[in-house]
Amino acid sequence: MCLAIPSRVVEIDEVSKTAIVETFGVKRKVSTMLLNEPLQVGDYVLVHVGFAMEKIDPEEAKKTLELFKELFPEEFEEESPEGREN
Repeated sequence: MCLAIPSRVVEIDEVSKTAIVETFGVKRKVSTMLLNEPLQVGDYVLVHVGFAMEKIDPEEAKKTLELFKELFPEEFEEESPEGREN
């Protein structure tokens, strides 16, 4: 199964057609070459395998991110000083 993850745009590089996006506090560089419309910092995009696939509504993005937290609560628990238990 493949998932596209909603991510918030925090930086844009028009020259290299890339953006830095943030999801759950993790930042990563993605390609924006597949987008049909311009981006602004603060926009939300769906990211899949390193590509921003499309811009999405901010409210829908936030709802989807909350759903991820509900479906995978163990991934969002605070780690103890000793680290996460398996």
